[in-house]
Parts: sequence; structure tokens; C-alpha cells
Amino acid sequence: MSFWTKTRRMAAGAVIGAVALGAAVAAAQSPSFFRIGTGGTAGTYYPIGGLIANIISGTNGGVPGLVATAVASNGSVANINAINGGSSESGFSQSDVAYWAYTGTGLFEGKGKIEGLRAIATLYPETIHLVARKDAGIASVRDLKGKRVSLDEPGSGTLVDARIVLGAYGLTEKDVKAEYLKPGPAGDRLRDGALDAFFFVGGYPTGAISELATSSGIALVPISGPEVETLLSQYQFFAKDTVPAGAYKDVGETQTISVNAQWVTSAKQPDETVYNIVKTLWSDAGRATLDAGHAKGKMIRLDTATSGLGIPLHPGAERFYREKGVLK
Repeated sequence: MSFWTKTRRMAAGAVIGAVALGAAVAAAQSPSFFRIGTGGTAGTYYPIGGLIANIISGTNGGVPGLVATAVASNGSVANINAINGGSSESGFSQSDVAYWAYTGTGLFEGKGKIEGLRAIATLYPETIHLVARKDAGIASVRDLKGKRVSLDEPGSGTLVDARIVLGAYGLTEKDVKAEYLKPGPAGDRLRDGALDAFFFVGGYPTGAISELATSSGIALVPISGPEVETLLSQYQFFAKDTVPAGAYKDVGETQTISVNAQWVTSAKQPDETVYNIVKTLWSDAGRATLDAGHAKGKMIRLDTATSGLGIPLHPGAERFYREKGVLK
């Protein structure tokens, strides 16, 4: 081999090595995108998603190399389907909807199990309201028998929850005069005397119910007693909850149950990525952002991050919670 041939080969090797090194450096520096499916822009999920994206994005001192974005969506079911289909890295969901997806029951009956669904954190409670007309004579769930009751629209998580609650007290849809209305129209019919009660799932105080309480008066029906203890043992995604006195005009403290708003992801997401995301979320800077950014942000707490899950934690999140002593 001539000197010049050897020199050309060495030069070519150096160029290839430099290109490979450059590609490796570029790959190491390229950002990792982490989408958070939320809900409609007028709801609570969207602004909370924006806060969390802000906390965990590397551009804001969060996870280095991570670019997080809050994406508006149609809510829990849409977010879970997007995660399962690979078009989103994570999203928010009610804990009951996540449980049904994971087990192939409820809203996901006959659609197959989404066994790769994993929890990152429980965020805040979404309270089950059983709203009744003040003069309807409904003091307990059992009093709904024979009454005109809206269970929410077909395909909603509230409808499935309402059926579970009725069942816990020995009732079915056939025991009530069931209607299937969204909360807005249900409230209008209640005000007009055409409906006796309706179910609603959401954080308190919610505007539509507050307006109803002010304009015509309401009763909140307790969901409590030994029936609830049995229900909680059967469905891990439910938790006890209390609507405090004064949350709605002239309504006293009311014992009820809630599902949780949860942040969920796929088991396919790297453990280290999720670990770093969770660690950043629960940092001092994350805490300050949640507290200052939204009323519900103050309810997102480390000590309740693993409560009422219903689906397995992502291993990266579980590792962090064990290190912090939240999980034993």
C-alpha cells in the first residue's frame, strides 16, 4: 500500500469518525418531547396541564432536554386512547376511567384491556355530587326510588359511577325514572320542577350548581354509610370525600365520595424519564408553581399522589415515591 493510499484512508476514517461523533452529540442534545393530553380549554385539566408542563420542561429549569406541552383534548377517554395509540406520551384522566381502560370494563367494556396504562400521580379529587331539589324529599340515595333522576349522558363516566352508587344501595336504573342529560340541562329541569335529582362529577364548588343553589335552592344528598365501605372495598378508584358547609349556598357539610384526576402514561415510557419528571414535579419550585398557578394546584400534594390509583404506578414514579417514603 502506497503512502498516499494509506494517508487517504486515514483521512477518510477521521471524517467518518467525526461525522459519527457529531451525530452522537446531536442525538444527545436533541430534545425529548413529552405531551400531556388535558381537556377543553375552558375546563380545569388544560390550565393544570400547562402548569405541570411549565414545571417539568428543561427550558424552565426542569428536566434537562425535556420539552413538555399541554395539549387540549376531549378529556379522559381521548387521552387514554392517544397514549395507547402512541400519539401522546401522557394525559389526564379520571381514576375510574383509567381503571375501566386498564381492566376492559365500564366505558371500555368489549374494547379490550389497555394493560400498558400506568399512573404518574393522583392530582386532586373530583367529587360525586348528588344534587336534589330542596322539596323533593330525598335525604338518602335510597330515597331516589321512583324519583326522576338524571344519570348523565350515555358514554359518560358519570353514568357508570351513578350506576355503581345506585347498586351499592340496592337500586338499579329501573328503580328510578332515569333520564340521561348533561349537567346543564339537568340543572334547568331541576329548577323547573321537571326533575328531582341529578348526578354530577367534578370539583366543588362548580359554577352551574352554585348558580342553581343561589337561584332556587338545592339539597346535596350524602353518599355515606356502610354501603360506601363495601363500595370502597370493591372499587379502589373511589375515595371518601366531604363537601364543606358553605361550598354551596345554604348547604351544610355533606359526606360523599370522589374519584381522582390522575396523570397517566404508558409502561413504554423510559423509567429514568418518568423518575426525573416526578422528581421535578415535587420539587420546591414545582410546589411554588402549583400553589400560585391555580386553585386546584394547591390540592395537588405529594402525600396524596399515590391514593386511589386503581391502576399500577409507572416504575419510574414508584421508585421516587418509595425513596420519599410515600410508598412503603
